[in-house]
Amino acid sequence: MTNQPEIYFLGSGPIAVPILKAVAAAPGLRLVGVGTQLDRPAGRNRKPTPTPVGAAAQELGLNPDKVPNVNDPAFLASLRARNPAIVLVVSFGQILRAELLALPRVACVNIHASLLPRYRGASPVTQCILNRDAETGVCFMAMERGLDTGGVYSSLRVPLDHREYCDALEVKLGLIAAKVAPGTLWAIASGDLQPVPQDDTEATVCTKIKKADGKINWTKSSYDIEAMVRAYYPWPGAFCTMLTTRGESTITLTRVICRRDLGGTPGSVLQADKYALIIACGSGAIEVVELAPPGRRAMSAVAFLNGLRGEKPVILP
Repeated sequence: MTNQPEIYFLGSGPIAVPILKAVAAAPGLRLVGVGTQLDRPAGRNRKPTPTPVGAAAQELGLNPDKVPNVNDPAFLASLRARNPAIVLVVSFGQILRAELLALPRVACVNIHASLLPRYRGASPVTQCILNRDAETGVCFMAMERGLDTGGVYSSLRVPLDHREYCDALEVKLGLIAAKVAPGTLWAIASGDLQPVPQDDTEATVCTKIKKADGKINWTKSSYDIEAMVRAYYPWPGAFCTMLTTRGESTITLTRVICRRDLGGTPGSVLQADKYALIIACGSGAIEVVELAPPGRRAMSAVAFLNGLRGEKPVILP
């Protein structure tokens, strides 16, 4: 190993941004390149927009590789020429195949946003909020061909207070991982840290989130629905179909409070006036504090109701 282990960084999502910045600034490491997903259309004008990692790399004066296929022979050849000790993968969004996993001199290392073997897969932050877990964390994992099945070099535990929204928790976990990433990567490259096999009998798996996952099932408890609002923010959002005299519209709930059981059929509107919007759940009820109508920014539920001029909306199945 050289005095400065060479790191090639593969990342796309916002959780990866503080980690990239920490690795780029670390005097004990040498960042030999950054790879990210292609620019994607965003906003009303559908303008091609770089990933959060792509934008951060440009701000750092780096020239990120925009990689349509991380396993393409041409990309592998360019990566091999840089001879990295470690390929660091954080929220990248593509599956690494065997040839790439064997390419770095030391290892491909993934920073995964859960306490493995819990929540292997694509949506660990969402799942820990949905399940109202008492804690979550981040793991530095040796990548292998299985889905997040590799040995764990180290982990950090993070308590949860059941107020976290998914986007903010991702950023928090990224910042926590960033503080220890340089030292951990150095220890991995030097051989001081070795991966410890996971206990497969304790494993759980979480899948990629779909738009339909955000549709609210009102037969669930108020606690489950409140957790959905936070877990699915900002995408796909926890949403329902609301009927008024203006027609049907999809309303996304962005902030709610659990209330005691007030009776009523799940999904029925119990109160809709200048004071509150309250909806019955399978057990308990929720007060909608803030919501987002289609194509508009979030607003207070009371302001939304004021716009209906006294009309009581109906929640459709």
